[in-house]
Amino acid sequence: MESFDIAVIGAGAAGMMCASVAGQLGRRVVLIDHAVRLAEKIRISGGGRCNFTNLYAGPANYLSANPHFCRSALARYTPRDFMALLKQYRVTWHEKHKGQLFCDQSSDAVIDVLKSECDAGNIAWRRPLAVEQVRHADSDGFTLDTHAGPIHARALVVATGGLSIPKIGATDFAYRLAKQFGHKLIDTRPALVPLTFAPADWQPFSELSGVSLEVHLATGAKKSGGEFVEDLLLTHRGLSGPGVLQISSYWQPGEPVHINLLPEQDAVAALLEAKSATKRQIANLLAEWVPTRLAHVWLQTHGVPAEARLADLPDKALRRVGEALSRWTLTPNGTEGYKKAEVTRGGIDTRELSSATMMSARMPGLYFIGEAVDVTGWLGGYNFQWAWASGVAAGQAAAEYVGTHGQALAK
Repeated sequence: MESFDIAVIGAGAAGMMCASVAGQLGRRVVLIDHAVRLAEKIRISGGGRCNFTNLYAGPANYLSANPHFCRSALARYTPRDFMALLKQYRVTWHEKHKGQLFCDQSSDAVIDVLKSECDAGNIAWRRPLAVEQVRHADSDGFTLDTHAGPIHARALVVATGGLSIPKIGATDFAYRLAKQFGHKLIDTRPALVPLTFAPADWQPFSELSGVSLEVHLATGAKKSGGEFVEDLLLTHRGLSGPGVLQISSYWQPGEPVHINLLPEQDAVAALLEAKSATKRQIANLLAEWVPTRLAHVWLQTHGVPAEARLADLPDKALRRVGEALSRWTLTPNGTEGYKKAEVTRGGIDTRELSSATMMSARMPGLYFIGEAVDVTGWLGGYNFQWAWASGVAAGQAAAEYVGTHGQALAK
């Protein structure tokens, strides 16, 4: 049987960060992953450029049933800390939008940094290798059963993520293990995901696939709801784009989504003012405010001829069109699911984890980090920042735990 101080299951963003920290603190660490390709979720992120953090990441940018849980880890490992790590390896980056930082190089640059950090900590790699069962002995840590034989560790860190993007290996391993050790789960669902609509309801807009514009979106009540000003993208089946992905994390089945297609102006007032000031066709005016294809479909769905002159339309019709532009209300019938979701909302209930160390309150020496726990960030680098911060917190804590409770092997 192989024996280590710490076993980390899941060699993604959080897992590699955790393993590297613990290894560089002098612990003997094994990093296990079932996937053939390393850190595929990092590789595909940000269109292959990896949106690795956000300059403004803070507790307000995360959703959780226990909203204060993320504060400690985020405060102790900040975006500046990860930027400093990349700088050591001469990885450069640029700010794209609202604090979102992307690599100038490909996402592989971030993977290479994490792998090098693990190598600096003399991490033992075991991949591809699936963990079939985890056993615990009160005084002897954890035994991981694998097809290559058992692996023993004094402490165990679970960093296997959530259910999003199953085609690159997502599983419910972390949730099953958490339940095995008596942890509760917060209901999971796809987040940062496109919204879909019943075909009959969406039929007038399906031909607009590819049309995009900046809008204001809102859903839910004030305390549990969200609102964003971001780009919206129309698709064959519904809505996507950054704004919709953001609002999807707040959307609850059966609730409507409210969209202001003209967040910078009062549409009703602008239409009524234009009526007395121009002889133009209404479609031509709307095409200055929203994409032309959308302007024509919008008028058609609201019973107004595209060729009608503003001056010839009654105020009532203009008000109807303007109010609809300012408050387009739709009720999705669902989402594109985990196959298109960037993250999973919900997960392991953080009220049974230490916010300082990520350790289980039910099982000493057991830690859960990253997307597996009920902490879901906004779109734009926030989820990677949680992976780095929670990974560092658990790596430091597990190293200290092993030191306090006796190492399985000397380094």
